[in-house]
Amino acid sequence: MIAHIAAALSLALLAPASPGGIAGTASTAGTAELPTAQADTLPLPGVSVKYQEKVGDPVRLSSYGLGTKSTYLRAKTGTTFINQPTLTEAAVSPDAATMAGVPKSYRAGYDSLLLTDRAGGQTRRIRTVKKPLAASYISWSRDGKRVALTVEQKSGGKWRTVGFTVVDVVAGTARTVRPAGLDGSADFWWSPGGDLVARFGDGLRTYRASDGAAVRTFAGVGLPTGPEDAYSPSGGRLTTWCPTRFKEQLCLVNPATGKIASRVAVSPEMLWGWWDDSHVIAVMAHQGAYRLSVVDLTTGKVTRVLAGIPYQTWKASLWMTFTRTAR
Repeated sequence: MIAHIAAALSLALLAPASPGGIAGTASTAGTAELPTAQADTLPLPGVSVKYQEKVGDPVRLSSYGLGTKSTYLRAKTGTTFINQPTLTEAAVSPDAATMAGVPKSYRAGYDSLLLTDRAGGQTRRIRTVKKPLAASYISWSRDGKRVALTVEQKSGGKWRTVGFTVVDVVAGTARTVRPAGLDGSADFWWSPGGDLVARFGDGLRTYRASDGAAVRTFAGVGLPTGPEDAYSPSGGRLTTWCPTRFKEQLCLVNPATGKIASRVAVSPEMLWGWWDDSHVIAVMAHQGAYRLSVVDLTTGKVTRVLAGIPYQTWKASLWMTFTRTAR
């Protein structure tokens, strides 16, 4: 089995080069930052990272890992992260009540999704796809009722996307769909309205979750920033890696018009979703290593550093997932 998280990290390498350097080089516009004083320091086992968390943060670090080799899940309460040796990835539902995990091995010839009730500890195993297919890259719908997984099949020694699986969390059922004309490197994730989104050509396409029918194509807007939800919390903006015709690397798309609304002078290595409607969570190159940072989308500047990331940790395919806190 192979999780799509590591593959999603490679999307950053497809972004256009920033002015005067390679893609992912920290821009001079992103040097100003606010202090991280009065933050709680959360040591993250296994990755040599210390995460800085404050009361009132709009998101909460809920899981992380290194590629498919290790997965750590935050305890339901407190700041402890627990190793999940049987999982390649894990992600907590938007209401933090359920953990979805992809196991490292098939059972009886089938891949699965594990759903664990975080209050009682009970786990359900939902069959997803039959070997040699693999279903991974967990994406929770915003209402917490469904999980989408990207389905891959190995061809010519390379894993290629062939469809998606939607798991109904309440019913405990899974349905796999194979839309026509998929990009072999596509990853699926939810739109705020309940469609599935994936890269398509030089832009994005949304698909109906029930049958994979194409709903809408965002042509020429650039590739999705993944692996986390590229839509802002309000749903009013969508991040992409800018097409090569622009000097900027990060673009903001208006989902209503399907057009690029603005471009941001910042060069992140990766985005891990939105902090709030005006800021994103970005990995930025810094002095031979990296920083997990909050970036202002108006100025392109770093407003807060959440963690330092050693060079070797980042190159080992570090990934993180966040859940939005109640407001």
